[in-house]
Amino acid sequence: MSEGAALGARLRDGDLSAAPAVLNLVESRAPRHREDVAALLRAVSPAALGGEAHGHVVGVTGPPGAGKSSLLSELCRAWRGGGRSVAVLAVDPSSKRSGGALLGDRARIAFDPEDRGLFIRSTAAGDRLGGLAPATRAAAQALAAAFDVVVIETVGVGQSETEVGEVADTVAVIVQPGSGDVLQFLKSGIMEIPDVLVITKADLGDLAQRARRDLSAALRSAGSRDTKVVAVSSISPATGIDELVEALDAHRATLDVGGRRMAARRAGALADFLVEHGERGLREIGGRRAAVAALAEEDPGADAPTLLAALERRR
Repeated sequence: MSEGAALGARLRDGDLSAAPAVLNLVESRAPRHREDVAALLRAVSPAALGGEAHGHVVGVTGPPGAGKSSLLSELCRAWRGGGRSVAVLAVDPSSKRSGGALLGDRARIAFDPEDRGLFIRSTAAGDRLGGLAPATRAAAQALAAAFDVVVIETVGVGQSETEVGEVADTVAVIVQPGSGDVLQFLKSGIMEIPDVLVITKADLGDLAQRARRDLSAALRSAGSRDTKVVAVSSISPATGIDELVEALDAHRATLDVGGRRMAARRAGALADFLVEHGERGLREIGGRRAAVAALAEEDPGADAPTLLAALERRR
């Protein structure tokens, strides 16, 4: 059995201790590990699991300084308090020299190092515009087979951040009142991204409530009536965290998980194809529309490496 297949089997059995080895494998640049990663993803595919992985993949994005790390500390505490296992993939800018993550969110998110039900790893963004390297996509898909919640945290808000929406089941966009974040959100044209919109620093009182009203009105005018707006404060005692957990769960309960993840795997395969072959390679198979049509012909439960191989066969 290959390393990837063995790790996939451990994840299927709920072995959370496999998480570090899974991240090491998917982040490896060694050519010999490419097939191991494919074997890993086959081992946790819907076909191998008998359905979609049970873990809730949550995307958390927002500008630096918005309070994402403090919020994640409180969310992890709430999830763990409810008995749920949690994996956090904190996507950081990449070092130009090593390709590794720079900021190290493990230093910013409060956690108990003895808690075996909580796994936090900083991952490098790589050269991807959307801030999600192929390794992050693979890690999220794999860890969802074992963990109850998998969080992908990215830095920044803008058009490039739409990639997190292609990977996560539920996307929470974080903004803070009184800093220009709200105005930036209104101007940025990303109203379609959040499934849950989170206003941090609710302890600011009227300023936070005004931001909540403004964003709620903006979402309604944009037709996003189903987007929940939640105000939270991470200052002890934290407030709004339980409401946020409920909002994330409520979105997941109404979600066509199979359909959303099928679309995510296909989007990931196309993105990886572009990374490897560029626009020229895309033109060789007839362009983006032809690629999307080709992916739609494949099994809905096919894993991303299988879908990527299907595109490569058309070159």
